[in-house]
Amino acid sequence: MGYQVIVYFYNPNIFPPEEYQKRLEAEKTLCTRFDVELIEGEYNPQEFYAAAKGLENEPEKGKRCDKCFELRLRKTAEFAAKTGINKFTTSIVISPHKNYTKLTGIGEKIAQEFGLEYIAVDFKKKDGFLKTNKISKELELYRQNYCGCEFSIRKY
Repeated sequence: MGYQVIVYFYNPNIFPPEEYQKRLEAEKTLCTRFDVELIEGEYNPQEFYAAAKGLENEPEKGKRCDKCFELRLRKTAEFAAKTGINKFTTSIVISPHKNYTKLTGIGEKIAQEFGLEYIAVDFKKKDGFLKTNKISKELELYRQNYCGCEFSIRKY
């Protein structure tokens, strides 16, 4: 694609804090291996809880997840705009459990608000998910068994 990639790790939804640290460490390992800059956003779970308020009992892939994606993509767009980056995307679309079309819609809407471009790439295509599993094994990366928030733990 010819892009200079910067990873912005903003995940206030991840619960508990120990899980957040495991995922952050895996991201650090991955970024070091591929020589990619990693910038950690603030870990403030209250931002997630405020966005998810009243949606705690929603099913996975429901309104709570939409609010979570919106929060995280909005914060990514804010970061991009403040630092002079004019494009952004998300790696979460590589998960076979996430809806590419829905995430793309959220990303494109937020991009318009900030005057940015959302790069819509379905990383699942061309065996993307299998490739990430292979890389994870090679680098011995931590792989989570739930989406991230405390409300998703009960689903797995």
